[in-house]
Parts: sequence; C-alpha cells; structure tokens
Amino acid sequence: MTTNEYPVVLNKTSFEAGNADVVDSNVNVVNQMYQELLNSDEIAGAALNSFFVDFYLTQALAGGFAQYVFTAPEREEVDAYVRAGLEGMGAERHLDLFNRTAAAFDALAEDEAEAYLDGELDESETPLPAVVLLDELDGEFEALLEEEDIIDLNAAYLRDQSELLVLSDEEIEAHIAERVALIPDLAERQAEADEEALANAPEFEVIIRELCDVAGYALEKITMGDPNYEHDGVKTLAWHFSTDHGDYIMVEDDDEAFMIHPETKEIIAAVEFEESEEFVDA
Repeated sequence: MTTNEYPVVLNKTSFEAGNADVVDSNVNVVNQMYQELLNSDEIAGAALNSFFVDFYLTQALAGGFAQYVFTAPEREEVDAYVRAGLEGMGAERHLDLFNRTAAAFDALAEDEAEAYLDGELDESETPLPAVVLLDELDGEFEALLEEEDIIDLNAAYLRDQSELLVLSDEEIEAHIAERVALIPDLAERQAEADEEALANAPEFEVIIRELCDVAGYALEKITMGDPNYEHDGVKTLAWHFSTDHGDYIMVEDDDEAFMIHPETKEIIAAVEFEESEEFVDA
C-alpha cells in the first residue's frame, strides 16, 4: 500500500473548531501514530506534509531557520516534506523563501554556519555577510506571515483532502490500533523501541526495570520519588513504582539496589552494582 492510500485523520471536535485546532489535531494524530510504531510510509503523505510544515513554522518562530536546523532530525527528509506541504497548501511565497533560506544556509562555510547557529556576536566582532543574509531572510519570514498565513493555509489543506477521516478520540484510537495490527514486523519494532527507550532512560528507571526482571514482575509505572524515605534508619531517596503484582519501592545503598514491599518492608529483589555501572542479580 502506498502512502497516498492512507487517509488523513482528524479529531471531530478540533475539525469543527478553528484553523489552529485543525493543524494541532493532525500533529497529535501523527505523533500518536509514530508512538504506536507506524513508519512514515504507513502514514498519509498529506498528514506528514502538514505535520512538518507546522514543525518548520514552530521552530522558525522560536529561533529562525537556525532553530529549524538544530531540531530537524534529518534535514533532507524533513525539507522534502516541508517543500511538498508548502506547495500543496499554495504557500508559494513561503516555499520560495524556504528554498532561498535553505540554499543560503547550505552554502555557508563551516565558520559561517557556526556563527549563524551560535546567534550571538561579541561587540568587537563584525558580522559575516553570509550570516547577515540569513538574518535578513529570518526577518523576511516573520513579515511574510502577515501576508501568507501558514496556519490558515495548512488547515485548509487538511480539510480539503479527499481521503479524510473525522473521528472521535475513541475512534481515532481504534483506527490506529487497526493499522498497527497490520504491521508485519510489529514485534521487531517493539523490541527496537524498548531497547532505545531503555538506552535513553534515567538511571533510576534502569535499576527499577532490573529489579522487576529479577522478581519476575512487569513494571507498569514509576509514580514518584520520595527524598525522605527511611531505610535502615537512614533517610534516603526512594522511588515508588507499580507492577502487575502491586506497588513497591526502590532504594539504593553504595553497592546494591533493593525492591521493597512498602508495608511489610520485605526485600523482594536486589541487584548489585558492578564497576561497569551494569547490574546483575544479587
């Protein structure tokens, strides 16, 4: 199935509201699809065009094209969506400005790009001509918004899609679930997502997950940190979390971390810290 065969999906309440609500609804739905592990080629092209045009607008308003460059995960891919979206919306002047700004940035030498992205000069420094040009283009962007409103054009673009579903929140969840169920390598994607999430998780979460693995329990949610918990007569930081077997607490000492029942104080599991900062069964 090609991308064009997937519908744009919008929330019914947002669809009947203002233009900004329509655009935000698409952003929320696309984010939800990504979170549920749908890939870009499994999401409507128009939805992605709208999504990344709004991303571009948000970043440019926050810090000019430099902010967009900083935050765009893959410039080549994102630029293509922005161009397609601006063209599809009829934002011809914004498309022209985007192309001129992108070309000007991509033509910068390394020191010029660094100066532009840094954004601040000492009083003794003379602005580089190429950087001055980009600053002027950033100013042109803000002025152009008064004449060619991207949000209004974006909302009209979404509303005009022939393949459009306007659904309630519950219907959106069901629709996405149906799409996710068709993913042939879903288990593999979930494993990769879990591995990435664990790699980026804070240390206390990694420890709690290790403890749950030792206990044979499934972690459901980390609820709070308590800096005043008393363990072995000493006030220490404790993390409260819930599992499929109930609520527990994690505390650490110099060498080990413990999973403790909050009422009986029974130690359910323990992991020992190694020099490599990894954990093994106690």
